Amino acid sequence: MLYVPGDQPEKLAKAAARGADALIVDLEDAVPVGRKAEARATVAAWLRERPRAPVVWVRVNADELLGEDVAAIAGGSPDGVYLPKCSSVAEVDRLVRALGEADVPVCALLETAAGILDARAIASHPRVTRLAIGEADLSAELGIDPSPDERELAPMRAMVVLASAAAHLEPPVGPISTDFADLEALRASTVALKRMGFGGRAAIHPAQVAVINEVFTPTPDEVTRARELLERFEASGGGVVTDGDGRMVDEAIVRAARRTLAQAG
Repeated sequence: MLYVPGDQPEKLAKAAARGADALIVDLEDAVPVGRKAEARATVAAWLRERPRAPVVWVRVNADELLGEDVAAIAGGSPDGVYLPKCSSVAEVDRLVRALGEADVPVCALLETAAGILDARAIASHPRVTRLAIGEADLSAELGIDPSPDERELAPMRAMVVLASAAAHLEPPVGPISTDFADLEALRASTVALKRMGFGGRAAIHPAQVAVINEVFTPTPDEVTRARELLERFEASGGGVVTDGDGRMVDEAIVRAARRTLAQAG
């Protein structure tokens, strides 16, 4: 999911061709305070003319500008709204009231201690379809200075993954990496996020997209194994199933195989 500044029409014009599965058009942190109105108008115009692919989310401001942001983008029918610094169910309700009749999905971006602790309730909100974690603000609030392997953030990441699974949402979106020059470090941290249960990651630079796509896209061997396992499962008619190596297969493994095929398209 590639962030695109809402006040830069030249970047918006190229964004759909950058290879991301989704765009997050940003009206919040990427836009200086003095350019918020200009960004709002730019994004509203772009939404009306945008190509239908990829999926487009708009990150609004969660402060007093939220109403103006929502009013500006509603006519462009974005695929979803990214709610930053989401700390409670009440904040999701405030966004839903601003959206009015527009039945737009919400991705709650958890960037505060309160948001992490209330993750399960936020994930259970009927309008929330996905969670994401933002770690710059979260680290600042908690006084965390992450190590190179970011192990200090593992407990908060696990809570977001657990809340998503408990609410039957898609796996959450991982945090950005601000170092877009070190793609090997990006790859290592993205692999770690995938192993923790995240289903994708946000990028702030087009150069990061290919690495993230590579990590989260199942390999041909993984797709083959998943397809063979499902074929065995369906052929068994609900009986005992073993995989190609003779190991017993339970429903959890079958669900994982279905997820692999879904990710592979």
